[in-house]
Amino acid sequence: MSTLPIIPFARKDPLDMPAAYRELRAEEGIARVRTRTGDEFWLVSGYEDARALFNDPRLGRSHPEPDRAARLSGSALLGGPQGEPATERADHERMRRLFMPAFSARRMKALAGHVGSLVDERLDRLAGLAPPADLHAELSFPLPVLVICQLLGVPYEDREYFSGVSARMGGMLDHEDSEAARDEMAAYTAALIERKRREPAEDVLSDLAGQLDDDGAIARLAGGLLFAGHETTVNRIDFGVLLLLAHPDQLDLLKADPGLAPGAVEEILRMAAPSLHGLPRYAHEDIGIGGVTIRKGEAVVLMPGAANRDERVYPDPDAFDIRRPLTDPHLSFGYGPRFCIGASLARVELVAVFSRLFQRFPGLRLAVPVTDLPRNAGRITEGFAELPVTW
Repeated sequence: MSTLPIIPFARKDPLDMPAAYRELRAEEGIARVRTRTGDEFWLVSGYEDARALFNDPRLGRSHPEPDRAARLSGSALLGGPQGEPATERADHERMRRLFMPAFSARRMKALAGHVGSLVDERLDRLAGLAPPADLHAELSFPLPVLVICQLLGVPYEDREYFSGVSARMGGMLDHEDSEAARDEMAAYTAALIERKRREPAEDVLSDLAGQLDDDGAIARLAGGLLFAGHETTVNRIDFGVLLLLAHPDQLDLLKADPGLAPGAVEEILRMAAPSLHGLPRYAHEDIGIGGVTIRKGEAVVLMPGAANRDERVYPDPDAFDIRRPLTDPHLSFGYGPRFCIGASLARVELVAVFSRLFQRFPGLRLAVPVTDLPRNAGRITEGFAELPVTW
């Protein structure tokens, strides 16, 4: 076995990006690495390379021989190949057509005021508690869950159930359990869609109820949306709080002017990398890029967190600057045809949080050292299990 670097590289501070990504990018550009599964990948950690490959139709989620494809982890969601090469693009376009109306700019604008009210309610509840309190349990977790439940039409009282299934879906270590959890989530959303056929409401699952879903693809995508719609935003709230607390000069700017919240959110999205798992892709044809040739069938891992700190694109990339000019949009939501359809929803939620949280609690601070915060180890989204704060 060749001596290739093994990813993900370790980090001491969850707010940092391991220097090894930058060093490898400087030395080799697109580099050969090995994952903890023992498989070889092309690591893409440069901004321009990652953006080009996000947009390259020769790279996909599917592999002609999925059982032989390289894997990043045991995750059923992001561990290895998905879909069929012959139909991947058509299936992807169909699903985007189905789901995009739910996240239209008009719908998100209408939702913003409601999300703000939900944030205010959570902060009112927090204010009624005696510090210290768990900000993760009181705000970071329930807010995105409330929003995605209302948007999709999922009963909020089911949150503990589907969050438990989500945790298993996102597991990296046990592929069979992750796959079983994904099937369980698809069955759960399929049952909800069936109920919406009988009792439609103003929500996304009701909109989908009129679509034929013979192969269960819509239910599976809806389950994935339920997973992504809360897991990823929960982590960005937690990490945003930590980034602001770690940079008091930037926090003071935000406290003085909550109108800086949109810029703060973009910088949080650029800097925060709860997970170093990466996004797997497979070459459907030979691809020449960055002085290397990625052969048909070979695996690629795109690392948006590392690309977002590419010093060739972002001056002083490790500096947290909420007034950073947005000349080059970060890649946290992907790029091109794979750009995340839920990006506008995440932004609405994050702006609502960060325009209010430190206005309401200007003295908010951690109740324990960052190094003592419990992590969700073994999951593709990682993140924190608790965020104890005082004020």
